[in-house]
Amino acid sequence: MTDLTGRTAIVTGGARGQGEAEVRLMIECGARVMICDVLAETGEALAEELGESAYFHALDVTDADGWEEVVAKARDWTGRLDILVNNAGIINRSLIATTTPEAWRRVIEVNLTGAFLGLRATAPLIAAGGGGSIVNIASHAAFTGHSDPAYSASKWGLRGLTKTAAMEFAAKGVRVNTVCPGHIVTSLNRDGIHHGPMIALTPLGRSGEVGEVAQLVLYLASDASRFVTGEEFTLDGGFIAGAAYRRVAVETGAL
Repeated sequence: MTDLTGRTAIVTGGARGQGEAEVRLMIECGARVMICDVLAETGEALAEELGESAYFHALDVTDADGWEEVVAKARDWTGRLDILVNNAGIINRSLIATTTPEAWRRVIEVNLTGAFLGLRATAPLIAAGGGGSIVNIASHAAFTGHSDPAYSASKWGLRGLTKTAAMEFAAKGVRVNTVCPGHIVTSLNRDGIHHGPMIALTPLGRSGEVGEVAQLVLYLASDASRFVTGEEFTLDGGFIAGAAYRRVAVETGAL
């Protein structure tokens, strides 16, 4: 059910980290994957390593014309497009009082507008091939008041965009879902100051791994989830299910 043989996918932010794990797993399951990223050197090296099943195309997800070029290249490369993973994202790490308008706009543009442009550009080609799957990568910050206002707003917005797209594209056979990871450890954040406190609050007592996110993306990209659309899937070790209440219960002896 998760065999992707003969299918073509686009993964934004696919050159490293979580996106790289998604690329590798989908290729392992038979897909041909376009790696799209602003990190050209890293993306090209990954595509070369993965061989003929991978192709790198530089893309700034905020560039509407760039999206049209990517879709045209996918059509030229394999003649089809079945999967889009809107994985590209950035974080600002500043409070409302210290976030500049420019920083606010940049986060919203990459995290939310970028996904919108991806949906708009790719959905027609996915539909023309008989349907497929779009997976938007949000965050468990899409359910909470994260201390980065731009990041939190962009991820809340992505949930709404997903549901709207799922309704608009359902009749065309294009499913749209959201994955909301919690604290996932990567080479970029392994030594961050948030790592310890986040693990301490996570009920399962550890951080997540990029491969675990990739497995969920694979499920949503494949026929295993063919009756699933417009949904949100959290992958956070139980954090938003009640981490604060659990901490109180532990500290008062109830747990």
